[in-house]
Amino acid sequence: MNEPNQPISDGSAGHVPVLFREVIEALRPSRGQVYVDLTAGRGGHAAEVARTIAPTGLPVLFDLDAGNLAYACERVARAGARTPIGVHGSFASVGRELDSRGLQADAVLADLGFASTQVDDPSRGLSFMREGPLDMRLDPSSGMTAAELLASASERDLADLVTRYGEEPLARRIAAKIVASRAVAPIKTTAQLADLVREAYGSRAHASRMHPATKTFQALRIAVNDEMGALDALLDSIQRAAQRTHDGRPSWLAPGARIAIIGFHSLEDRLVKQAFATMRKSGLASEILSGAVVATEAESAANPRARSAKLRAVMVDGPSKV
Repeated sequence: MNEPNQPISDGSAGHVPVLFREVIEALRPSRGQVYVDLTAGRGGHAAEVARTIAPTGLPVLFDLDAGNLAYACERVARAGARTPIGVHGSFASVGRELDSRGLQADAVLADLGFASTQVDDPSRGLSFMREGPLDMRLDPSSGMTAAELLASASERDLADLVTRYGEEPLARRIAAKIVASRAVAPIKTTAQLADLVREAYGSRAHASRMHPATKTFQALRIAVNDEMGALDALLDSIQRAAQRTHDGRPSWLAPGARIAIIGFHSLEDRLVKQAFATMRKSGLASEILSGAVVATEAESAANPRARSAKLRAVMVDGPSKV
């Protein structure tokens, strides 16, 4: 039997949800609600929420990874709520998907990280710690791979990309190294790219607190999956839906809906912080948490992935009485 606000034990999940207790406390799910998990992953957060909203509540799960989505839906179905609705696609389409089904969300979660199972699978090309093809797509069934991006982008575009999405001070040197190398042979594996970045760092690689390739891999992953574009679209959809709720018009967000978003780097967190601040100033939402909530020392020690996580949450205000 699991204690309240503790992850449901599932050794096969291969992924530990971050800020688990804090997310449940922010969302405060209750029986009969509609819960929307925009990044279901392996279903860690969703399984607990489904257990709380059971038996009449409805989980709606989104994910770009079809394999993880199927796993999460099966796991959540065992939690006792109504059969979950699974949507294989970007969370940017949440408004359209819920409107088409006549649903209003009471609780919404977006964990902007990716599942450990994806990182640990060399074939996905997400980690410089494991050699594999330079893919990096969160949806392996569509889109350009990281290898294709490296092969086609200009040196200037590569430098701009690594600067913008990786905040890498040596971006121009790294881009030049990539372009010089690809002129000799295609860059196809994670190991090749990691070695090139290390070479671009030169002696600075030894003094770097993190692996030299960390920021470059982050930048490529963000670009390949258009992560910032999708987040922009999601936040815009949330703001527009909150305005409709505030005005008493049909909306995919119910009055009092609680929205929680976990970001893992400054680019994500900055967008979420700004969007939520705008909603509060416009009278569309109230802050649930006091600023960003981060992992405890104990969680960070047990799950290093949680160290960079920041949780922000707001509650959508109901129709104006003015």
